[in-house]
This record gives sequence, C-alpha cells and structure tokens, in this order.
Amino acid sequence: MLAATGWVERTESFAGALRRSTEPGGLLLVGTPTEEPWHLAAHLDDESRFSGVPELSPTLVRWSPPPDAPAHLAVGLDRLAATRRGETLFVVAPDAAPEQLLERVADARRVGATILSIDDGDHELDDLVHDRLSVPSDGVALPTDAELQVTSLDFDTVQHLVSVAAGDAPQRVSMRDRLSRLLDRVSGPAPRR
Repeated sequence: MLAATGWVERTESFAGALRRSTEPGGLLLVGTPTEEPWHLAAHLDDESRFSGVPELSPTLVRWSPPPDAPAHLAVGLDRLAATRRGETLFVVAPDAAPEQLLERVADARRVGATILSIDDGDHELDDLVHDRLSVPSDGVALPTDAELQVTSLDFDTVQHLVSVAAGDAPQRVSMRDRLSRLLDRVSGPAPRR
C-alpha cells in the first residue's frame, strides 16, 4: 500500500538521520501545548530497548509537568535552554508551533543541536529544522485499497512509521516486513479468496 507513495523511503531516511544525530541520553522529544508526543516517546523507548540502540530512548519534554510527576515525566521546557551540541531536539507538532517553542528551537540550533520535526508543514519551522516530515492536518492521500479501507496516512501513523524505521538496522528484518506484520495485526487476517 505504501510502496508507491515514497513514504517508506522518506521515513527510513528520516529515521536514519534520527539514529545518526544524537548520542545516548541526547534525544529530546517535545510537542506543542495541545499535543505532547507520549505515544511516540513510548514507541521510541521500546525500539531503543528492542534494537539495542540507546540513542533512540528520548527524554519527553513537557509544557507543564505537574510538581508531583515522576522524574522521567517531570522534564519541563527549561530543559531546552540547556540543549547542547550532540543532542537532538525532535519537535512533534501536529498544529502550529507557538512562538515560545520556536524561540527555544532556534536557540538549540544556534548551539549546535540537530533539529528534526514531524509537523503539519508549519513554515515557521522551515529555516530551523535539519530534517523533517510534513503531514498535512487532513493526512496524505494514499492509493485506495478496498481490503484495508485506508485512504490517507495520518499524523499518528507517520509517527509509527518513524519509530519502526528508527529501530530498523540492516542486519534485522526490513522495515517493509515489520510494517507488513504491523498492518496484519491491525487489520486482521486477509479475507480468503
């Protein structure tokens, strides 16, 4: 289904940039005030463990962590001010990045951090990111597949593609094979003919 769209190659390339751009403990994952990337953080952490790539384990940076949050969920925006060379700031913005975030991203880039994003095509991020995947709010149209009944690639699915590709290594099962198994689990067995 995705083979002819270019999205498998794009997410593999983006995931390669993610793996190469940071050191263990140096991946900072931040969203917008309305959307914290919990789901992606969990998948990247899983891929880190499963693939043996500690660079993929992110620090989730939150807009307003509660004072009683556990340490791994209590990292606030102040952490972005301490971003340094060798770290990667991964912005996940399904809606417009607010000015406060854009300023912190620009500061992180100035000190030498790598900036990656999955966003909705926000032009404010154009000059700040080193690599990105843009997903329009209404998704990316896909070729029609009557069996799967999927017509577009949405923001959440792109995050899944990135996390699967990030954990993919040349000696392991290919991303296409892993994605095929994931789709089989989600859609159930194919109807008998």
